[in-house]
Amino acid sequence: MFNITAIPALQDNYIWAIHDDRHAVVVDPGDATPVLAFLDTHDLQLKAILCTHRHNDHIGGIAKLREVYNVPVYGRRHPNNPHITNDLREGDQLKLDPFGITFDIIEVPGHLDDHIAFITSGILFCGDVLFGAGCGRNFEGTKAQLHQSLQRLALLPDDTRVYCAHEYTAANLRFALACEPGNTAMQQRVATTQQLRAASQPSLPSTIALEKATNPFLRSTQPEIIRSLQQRGLTDTTELGVFTALREWKNRF
Repeated sequence: MFNITAIPALQDNYIWAIHDDRHAVVVDPGDATPVLAFLDTHDLQLKAILCTHRHNDHIGGIAKLREVYNVPVYGRRHPNNPHITNDLREGDQLKLDPFGITFDIIEVPGHLDDHIAFITSGILFCGDVLFGAGCGRNFEGTKAQLHQSLQRLALLPDDTRVYCAHEYTAANLRFALACEPGNTAMQQRVATTQQLRAASQPSLPSTIALEKATNPFLRSTQPEIIRSLQQRGLTDTTELGVFTALREWKNRF
């Protein structure tokens, strides 16, 4: 039996800790200090680090953590990420023995080229590709790659819990409602998110079902979203054309 706990870090990051009462594995530790405090408070031994991509707010704490705990770091190797000890690629599996978990690894480019996701039954660690009601910016690769990566995640079972790396949900929902103001599921999610944040609780994890109902980047075929974009000059109403227009609008929103 294990738990997954959010460790708040930096401005709006979550470092996810998979743990029982003895061991822990952390995902995307951008800052070592809150992780070390969490481990100390709960008397846990760090066993491994999982890394979805190389942005500093996801890897910035790895070196310091490994000074204290000489543990493996699992992720996709990249010249600008010197911390990876165990390279993971599309189709690989990663077994975490302390918890009896085996993750399937998929490559999800479109935010950064080295981005991967960790997937097991009912659980998705998706870094910065998929957010609560949003998606990551297209820094490398193409918007078509980002769209394809999101579509792959949308095919996961509806009850899959989505562990994103940032508390962006409230801001993303403001954009989502501008895109699709008639979406009652979005309106309900706004209220739920406000309640959670007012109580200093994370808005995450969400679920794949909730994202498909409220995330505009998974809803590029919805008529109201297309109409909203046509009012802004959209002419290419293909699914990729709509997705591209959404991502460009969100960049300026």
